[in-house]
Amino acid sequence: MHNYLDFEKPISDLEGKIIELKKLATEDESIDTTDEIGRLEVRVREAIVEIYSKLNPWQKTQVARHPQRPHFVDYAKTLFQEFTPLAGDRKFSEDAAIQAGLARFRGQPVAVVGQEKGNDTKTRLKHNFGSPRPEGYRKAIRILEMADRFGLPVISLVDTAGAYPGVGAEERGQAEAIARSTEMCLGVKVPLVSVVIGEGGSGGAIAIATGNKVYMLEHSIYSVISPEGAASILWRDSTRAREAATNMKITAEDLKSLGVIDGIISEPLGGAHRDPDSVIAATGDVIANALGEMASRSGEQLRNERRQKFLNMGRNL
Repeated sequence: MHNYLDFEKPISDLEGKIIELKKLATEDESIDTTDEIGRLEVRVREAIVEIYSKLNPWQKTQVARHPQRPHFVDYAKTLFQEFTPLAGDRKFSEDAAIQAGLARFRGQPVAVVGQEKGNDTKTRLKHNFGSPRPEGYRKAIRILEMADRFGLPVISLVDTAGAYPGVGAEERGQAEAIARSTEMCLGVKVPLVSVVIGEGGSGGAIAIATGNKVYMLEHSIYSVISPEGAASILWRDSTRAREAATNMKITAEDLKSLGVIDGIISEPLGGAHRDPDSVIAATGDVIANALGEMASRSGEQLRNERRQKFLNMGRNL
């Protein structure tokens, strides 16, 4: 069953009518609804085009959080072969919010790191809604160190509202773990390609997104804090999240214009959740092109370019 966002009501109404007509035709074969269904399907497409061509930042935030949007496990299943997940940080425990391991990407050995939110109550609890604890970032560091040692390119898929802010996480050094993960990303001498596939929230995202090439899906978001969090701090009113989203410049278009990301991956009409296979394939093509561009560069070049890229951010604003 499709989950509709609040601004998609015109679409849901039309698709609801299509479902009713198909059901009617099934119950009574003497009724021909083909023409009417065809007209409604044209109107659905027109409605989707109209709505999605002028999404505001808050609506894009809702699309980025859509429960049916493809997650890390969906990308891993399609993009990678022989994916071998690695667990634990060798210090405290396993954190399922961060998924990491070794795989082959179009025949090439790679290391993979990403956040997984889960897609139902059971898996969301298992993956802590995609909000990693310190041990998750320390696991990422372990994989990055392994990739650096064996010369494996790193692919990171970012999808988190932010690092977990619980007392236990803070006691175990959440800020230090995020800082060291970010430092490790900056220090590896292998290509590092990052893609924001949903939400890129705060240090929880940047800890694995400090790459040579950083891309965003068209309707994903990337920000220092969630719109609700920003509204709570600035105005002590989380209901002003829509206003915060607009002012924070969190969309792919905004961040590309500011030089924070390197490119935007187009999504299917109506968002990635309407055609996961095509958006995953497009993401794979972008990653492959980025790795191809960096294949001839030395480890020192890759590391220096990555560091300089982030040092240059904001200088021309």
